[in-house]
Amino acid sequence: MARASGMAISTVRKGRDEGRRGATPEDTVEVRRSAAKRPYEVAHPEEWPALEKIAATGSRADCGIVAIRLRSTRRPGPARRRGYTRPRKGVPVKAAVYAEYGPPDVVQIAEVEAPAPKDGEVLVEVHAASINPYDWHFVRGLPRLMRLVSGLRRPKDTRLGADVAGRVRAVGAGVTRFKPGDAAFGICRGSVAELVCAPESALVEMPANVSFAQAAAAGIAALTALQALRDKGRVRAGQTVLVNGAAGGVGTFAVQIARANGAGVTGVCSARNVELVKSIGADHVVDYTREDFTKSGRRYDLILDCVGNHSLGAFTRVLAARGTYVGVGGGGVRPEDFSGVAWTAAMLGRSIAQLVRNLFGRQKLTGLLAKGKTEDLETLRGLLASGEVTPVIDRRFALAEVRDALRYVEEGHARGKVVIGVHG
Repeated sequence: MARASGMAISTVRKGRDEGRRGATPEDTVEVRRSAAKRPYEVAHPEEWPALEKIAATGSRADCGIVAIRLRSTRRPGPARRRGYTRPRKGVPVKAAVYAEYGPPDVVQIAEVEAPAPKDGEVLVEVHAASINPYDWHFVRGLPRLMRLVSGLRRPKDTRLGADVAGRVRAVGAGVTRFKPGDAAFGICRGSVAELVCAPESALVEMPANVSFAQAAAAGIAALTALQALRDKGRVRAGQTVLVNGAAGGVGTFAVQIARANGAGVTGVCSARNVELVKSIGADHVVDYTREDFTKSGRRYDLILDCVGNHSLGAFTRVLAARGTYVGVGGGGVRPEDFSGVAWTAAMLGRSIAQLVRNLFGRQKLTGLLAKGKTEDLETLRGLLASGEVTPVIDRRFALAEVRDALRYVEEGHARGKVVIGVHG
């Protein structure tokens, strides 16, 4: 045994309990003696039984042993986890961040500390991320009611982005579905960055037939379309489905998912997007600049409203007697649509009207906030792999151009998705 000097600070039983927990052959225990300035000994695990026997049978006066404990009982750090390469100290990574609410100009590309995966997390080298209306809502803090969650005066979470696709750099303890080098996509807060950590449950393997840009596009928008149609609308073969805002991020996925489920699809969009919506599977397309679909006299089993630009009464006029309306639009498109008390009053009135109609009518009126479920990401993966769903990408921006990407999405006329290229 090696000799060292020290003083007793803990009890025998506490030390013995610690010595039994998480021990490995490389660990050592310290045996401290009670008298000040007397030496204590460092023993290897094979010597523990004899030392514990002394501690159990001898008195402090007889043998002087006060504590047996692990020199370190902490769990292995990231450097000891499978496949992890510790980033070099002093080498930061770039990320899009914002420290205050405001227009896209408040977003900066800053150098931040390289993240390390915790237990159950995956470290991803980001190849692509995508921008959603969700992102500018958080950057601007609009509608103001959301600041009750995101931070009253300034944002609690300063990271930007949620949709991610990239290669696994490392995995934390307990991760079983990924290994370094795997291509993955899914949902991750702060995805507009060079490196991010995401829970294993928020990612799935990327299909071999899609690009990183396409996989990044299939995040929040695709999940919203899937959950709205399948879970809320109970979409099935033979139904008639109308998608209001069919050329947008959610809408382009909704048209394809409804079509994949055997439904007949009508898409509503502007004149410049008619051919696009037809090309992704819509049976009929309504140009809203020339025709008001709420006055057409046609009836639909399921309406997915991605815009919120008509009253509930207008939608129910074209909804089947036992049809379902699912609203995923926030009652506007551009930032100015969500400022002031007018939006809050309008949404409150709409919610009350929806409740009353559900209580006394046969039609079902509901809304949706998408959730990042592993099983739904796997469903999307299957749709992408089979070719039944192909993400529509309008524009691509570099990481340094993220402010321009936000401005473009804020205009409310993006066709499909807007993607940020990071690596590759």
